[in-house]
Amino acid sequence: MVVLAREDATGAADLCAVRIPTNTVGAVLDLYQQDLGGRHPASEVRAIAEAVFRHHLAWDRTRLLAERHAALSESELLRVYLPLKRLRCGEPLQYVLGSTTFHGLTIEVGPAVLIPRPETEELVDLIMRSVQAPARIVDVGTGCGCIALALKRHFPKAEVHGLDVSDAALEVARRNAVRNGLEVHWTRTDVLDERCMLPGASDLVVSNPPYIPRTEAATLDPHVRDHEPALALFVDDEDPIRFHKAIGQRAMEALVHGGTLWFEGHHRTVGDVPAVLRTMGYQEATLLHDLSGAPRFVRAVR
Repeated sequence: MVVLAREDATGAADLCAVRIPTNTVGAVLDLYQQDLGGRHPASEVRAIAEAVFRHHLAWDRTRLLAERHAALSESELLRVYLPLKRLRCGEPLQYVLGSTTFHGLTIEVGPAVLIPRPETEELVDLIMRSVQAPARIVDVGTGCGCIALALKRHFPKAEVHGLDVSDAALEVARRNAVRNGLEVHWTRTDVLDERCMLPGASDLVVSNPPYIPRTEAATLDPHVRDHEPALALFVDDEDPIRFHKAIGQRAMEALVHGGTLWFEGHHRTVGDVPAVLRTMGYQEATLLHDLSGAPRFVRAVR
């Protein structure tokens, strides 16, 4: 067993016992398979280990394969071993690394915000292909700010607003804006509050709101259910499109004539959204499918 010394937050020595026979790259990779193999397929464990080495040591897959027998220094060993301790507890890799990528941006993520999904990147792609030079964009339930920031980078002249009910999420979004050198206006607001008003004269409103019925919590992977914020995940079963309705109403007042409203939603309930939006007075309300063929998005025109 390798025993390493590190300093804790007070500067005192803290002994960290690393349960591997040697400090070689191969021994660390074997430990990842041993500890995470019961939770993930072997190929996924390899990808997780590669991500940790790439993030903390800037090693790519080629170097990992070529230097399997190479010895790691004490500091290198700590940097690739300590993440494994958190991964064993089921914490998502993105939280462990502290960031993920979204539409070419490096986005900080943590327990205060959802981890951006590929489907949300698809939503951004759809918007970018369908919309021309919006002057004002509003992202409702912005979380880490990934949608707002991606749209700001694609439409640099647009005035972009990111709204969220969570102060902690907005702090993450602000840091992401600074990290990526993008200017977005961040505002705390509760879209379910009838007094809520979205920025007026908007050309585009987009939202990936909470849409998972609470009764489905038990069906989620533990790393999602136990670590990602319930506030951003779940909605009451009695009205699973509650947020879509509220945002649709607020957007009807905020959008210019011809402005567009975009939603992501649950594949089982998002199909109910277009009809509701049409009753609010939207000219068009169209259900769109994701790359897997599942109903996932809605586009409506004011």
